[in-house]
Parts: sequence; structure tokens; C-alpha cells
Amino acid sequence: MEEELYKIAQFIVLTLSDKGWSVATAESCTGGGIAAALTAVPGSSACVKGGIVAYMEEVKVKLLGVSPQTLSTEGVVSEHTVIEMAKGAMKTMGTDFAVATSGVAGPSGGTADIPVGTIWVAAVSHTETYTHCIRHFNKGRDRNTRNAILISLEMLQKVVEKEENQP
Repeated sequence: MEEELYKIAQFIVLTLSDKGWSVATAESCTGGGIAAALTAVPGSSACVKGGIVAYMEEVKVKLLGVSPQTLSTEGVVSEHTVIEMAKGAMKTMGTDFAVATSGVAGPSGGTADIPVGTIWVAAVSHTETYTHCIRHFNKGRDRNTRNAILISLEMLQKVVEKEENQP
């Protein structure tokens, strides 16, 4: 794993382990890449409870509790969907934090409204919800996915740091 991803994942794992906190992932377009980055860190079994690769809508609904209404009105690639995915992963796996992704990594599958390279990310805790939309980062499937994993880890780090600094 590249050093930049590893350093962020290591910070997250060490902080969560130190605090007795846990994390889950809910991934669509990143296909388990966030979970792979976290579990590449020695000692990650102390805080990484698991991940769900929810590529199909039915998996998002059945395993993560995403509302069919959200999928039909907001779409699979939307802020509301990734928030529901992340909160569903926290609930399903009983964790303190979760991160979720949904998007169009490419090279096909994009539309005029949601072009290839559009990816939504959510990182959540019990008190915080951060979201970000990567828009039109169409650099090919591998680079789109790698960028989404990096941004997801950075957002998760911010949520962890926010909770760590709570009084």
C-alpha cells in the first residue's frame, strides 16, 4: 500500500484502538479498498469490525438500511445515500464510526447529471456527519477509486479527531 494511505490508516487505527473505539465501512465504488487500507495496519483487529461492499441497491437496503425512498428520489450516487449507508453500517456492526462511498468510478456508467468520476463520501460518528462529493475526477477507474479511498480516509480521520477532542 502506498505510504500516504498507510499513514492516515495507521493514525485512525492507533487512535481508535487507544480509545477503545471501533469502525465499519460501507463501500460501493471503492469495492472494499477502505477496509483493505485500514486492515493493512497491524493491530487493526482491535478496532475494525468489518465492511460491507454494497454494490447493488438491494444490498444497500437489506444490509445497510438505506431507504428505498432515498434511492428513488435522491439516487444511488447522492449525499443522502452515503449518509444512510454509513449510519446503517454503524448500526449493523455496532461501531462508533463508519465511512461510506457511492459513485461512478468508470470507465462507463456515467450520465449527464452524474458523470464518470462523481463519487459521494460520508464519514460519521454518533455526533458528527461529514460528507464530500468528488466531482468529475475522471482520471480512469484505478485513479478514481484510489482518490475516493484517500478522501474517505482523510474524512474519517477528521471525524475521529473531532471526537477525540471533545471535552
